[in-house]
Amino acid sequence: MHLFKYPRRRFRRRRVPSSASLRNSASLPLSPTAIEIKKLINTEADGSARKAFENEMNSFLKLLSRYLEQKSRPPSLDWSTIKALAPDQVIPYEELTESASIDSLKKLAILKLNGGLGTTMGMQGGTKAALEVHNGLTFLDMTMQQVLHVNSTHNVDVPLLFMTSFSTYDETLRITRKYANQPIKVTLFNQSRYPQVAENTYLPCPKNTNEGKTWYPPGHGDLYTALDRSGVLDALLSQGKEYVFVSNSDNLGATVDEKILQHMITCKSDFLIEVTNKTNKDDTGGSVVDYDGVVRLVELEQVPPEHVQDFMSAKHFKSFNTNSMWISLKAIKRIIGKGELELEIFEKRVSGENERAYIQLETAAASAVKYFEKPKVINVSRSRFLPVKTCSDLLLIRSDVYQIQNGCLVLNDNRLFQSPTIKLSDQFRSVDQFQRRFKTVPSMVDLDLLTVTGDVHFGRNVTLRGIIIVAAEEGRRIDIPDGCILENRLVTGNLNMIEL
Repeated sequence: MHLFKYPRRRFRRRRVPSSASLRNSASLPLSPTAIEIKKLINTEADGSARKAFENEMNSFLKLLSRYLEQKSRPPSLDWSTIKALAPDQVIPYEELTESASIDSLKKLAILKLNGGLGTTMGMQGGTKAALEVHNGLTFLDMTMQQVLHVNSTHNVDVPLLFMTSFSTYDETLRITRKYANQPIKVTLFNQSRYPQVAENTYLPCPKNTNEGKTWYPPGHGDLYTALDRSGVLDALLSQGKEYVFVSNSDNLGATVDEKILQHMITCKSDFLIEVTNKTNKDDTGGSVVDYDGVVRLVELEQVPPEHVQDFMSAKHFKSFNTNSMWISLKAIKRIIGKGELELEIFEKRVSGENERAYIQLETAAASAVKYFEKPKVINVSRSRFLPVKTCSDLLLIRSDVYQIQNGCLVLNDNRLFQSPTIKLSDQFRSVDQFQRRFKTVPSMVDLDLLTVTGDVHFGRNVTLRGIIIVAAEEGRRIDIPDGCILENRLVTGNLNMIEL
């Protein structure tokens, strides 16, 4: 099968189970959940689509069954066996010296996890990766430019894959189509679509396949199944691809690194995870740990309540998972073929109509590390971890603190220190609010700290230097005038300015 540029939204699936197999996937042969799922399947009118949908629902019932089994027994995580990785288990990036050869690059594919909607930034629809990042370029544009640069510089054909969700496919396709005549192979494939279930009964919330709000993508841990089920995994292997670099589409620092690729090849590792040192903002992410002598990912949700503070502390666990991974495609094929890939399940509670609580079951891609041979951990600099999770992050990367080179964000040459700290209050939480409050992005190349609270609006061509605190009292509005230069200032009340 040839690698395709734009596959059909309903990708090819295999090994379609019988109805009996579907029913037996639940914890009880004819459980109410399995019966309701069967009714859902019958709402799909298209015959070929129904078979693919049935296969998808079979996977969902297996996940739900494992979740219920997991809830019925004591937590499997034994905190006493968890230790921070020893120095010899984590390789500092600075110790990598050898770059990948052209032949090694020819074996590489790049996969961007692009199922997110940007709901934490108040976005109402579409993919966050379509958001403008810098000088009119979106996350997707910058990713395309990065891969084009790799291919043209080394005369290779590294393909670019996007794992989308049913909510992000169309917009991702629209933007990537602009590059249809460029020397880059782009493949889109959808991850699974699972139904939310009621908190107490575990009955599916949607009554048909078109109820979009009650369906969800089950986390990036679905990438292994989605790669295999879509036929993309076999297509890559048939073209001689052996490694895939996986990262979040909103992490602008996650670019192809030839030293990391070569280290993976030299060590004959099947799975390599990038971690970076914690700061005071990184207390909720997962950590790669030594679990009874095995490298394993532990997420905050798995940690017993009495050990949460230790887990979050940079004193005990100095680094955290960036969700950038380098994985052997042959190993993925082998592990899936053995049916071994059962990832930890995380429960996410969401509110529905009439304040009812619903559950989503999700998995994390990096938790698969325990199934792969010779896993490696690389401690990378902060420059390889530039995610955009909040509007504070968005303001930073849109500013002159960063410049763009071949689709990559690099620190401004005039910047003397690391990137500044920015804290914006709830009035800036959504992208719409954020954009209304900044006529243009201020110059911040000489900024150390910016804290903004309350109803604050910035004019055009504002310059911020040193430490800036702007605090509007409740019911008051502060407007920073056009062309204003603030340096080491506290701005309060009726635009009172105090030198810091």
